[in-house]
Amino acid sequence: MKKIITTPITYDQLKDLTAGDTIYLTGKLATCRDAGHRRVIQENVLPEHFDFNGGAIFHAGPIVRTNPDGTFTMISIGPTTSRRMESAEAEFIEKTGVKMVIGKGGMLGKTTEACKKFGAIHCAFPGGCAIIAADRVKDTYGVEWMDFGMPEALWEMDVEEFGPLIVSIDTKGNNLFENNKVAFADQVKKLKEEL
Repeated sequence: MKKIITTPITYDQLKDLTAGDTIYLTGKLATCRDAGHRRVIQENVLPEHFDFNGGAIFHAGPIVRTNPDGTFTMISIGPTTSRRMESAEAEFIEKTGVKMVIGKGGMLGKTTEACKKFGAIHCAFPGGCAIIAADRVKDTYGVEWMDFGMPEALWEMDVEEFGPLIVSIDTKGNNLFENNKVAFADQVKKLKEEL
């Protein structure tokens, strides 16, 4: 059965998820990359129209068309490497109350601890699927912080069954990428000993 998380996201929706699970998101989603994290943490500025608390963000730099009537159409929305935000993500989670962070690849210890402490998760979205992601965007209803330019702006959208998303950090502090790194290193060590 397909597991769908809906916004606003509550701890009850996330508490039974385990690193490695596949889930989908329906509801509100905003893009937020390096510049957005700096604005929230260093400048203490939050968006006017998007509530991070109980929300979901996507480390992504989309391509968006502005239509003649002033509305927006999401053309492509591929993930940005989440590790770029590692130095800021824990503080961002604490300060904003965001419950789901989505990006490419995994994140490290500070983010893992913040997910555990504040009941949030990190999910990996597969790279190379930017058109599939854009297809799951039902409405791009707003944009803030356009002074950063299109890829770094905070794009606000409604999504339906956005994914697949692989839970890479769960609320219990399990980190899929880091745990796999240790397990694979152990396997390589054993294989070398056997040779």
